Amino acid sequence: MSITLDSKSLPSPGSVLLTLQREIVDGELLLHLGKTLGRVAVSFGLAMVTGVALGILMGRSPRWDRPLDSLVILGLNTPALVVIILCYIWFGLTETAAVLAVTLNKLPSVAVSIREGARAVDTKLLEVARIYRLSRRDTLFQIYLPQLYPYLFGAARNGLSLIWKVVLVVELIGRSDGVGFRLGSLFHFFDIAGILAYTLAFMLVIFSIEALLLRPLETRLHRWRA
Repeated sequence: MSITLDSKSLPSPGSVLLTLQREIVDGELLLHLGKTLGRVAVSFGLAMVTGVALGILMGRSPRWDRPLDSLVILGLNTPALVVIILCYIWFGLTETAAVLAVTLNKLPSVAVSIREGARAVDTKLLEVARIYRLSRRDTLFQIYLPQLYPYLFGAARNGLSLIWKVVLVVELIGRSDGVGFRLGSLFHFFDIAGILAYTLAFMLVIFSIEALLLRPLETRLHRWRA
């Protein structure tokens, strides 16, 4: 239908691709996409490292699980928009506030996923490691973490799917660059072709990360099961 109509409200695939090419040549798309990917990388790293540590602590220690569980539930059920607005109010319209807002939105789900993995760890294997006097490092990397890999990758995949969306909202509300900011600008001019072009570029990046990074890494780390 869009090929037949090719209107401003319903551009054809050719119009979208031409807009995408123009944005790439002008450097606008690469600039804003790079800013967004930087925020995604930092927020994802912080959320995963903190969430994994918190999840292991909660999964292995009932004493910590009970008080922290209430905070995690609160974090899971607080709307992302509320967290974003509060971070901007408390810390200003800064890069730190933007990254913190994204991290806080993702951290609770990582903690919950890893907590379940920590609870499912086979304690008999840990006992064998103790009997054979394996070092803590060897026990961690050869016995403990391999049992958490499915939960880690589940948290990573869910995390990326959430972080992409939250980052765009963060940029739309309080940043002057990034894909979210650019989409907001295009919306004001009702530039549907531009919006679809940035969406297409964004999706291509997501699929590339999944196909070229996550899947090969998951396959490699799961070889111990074969």
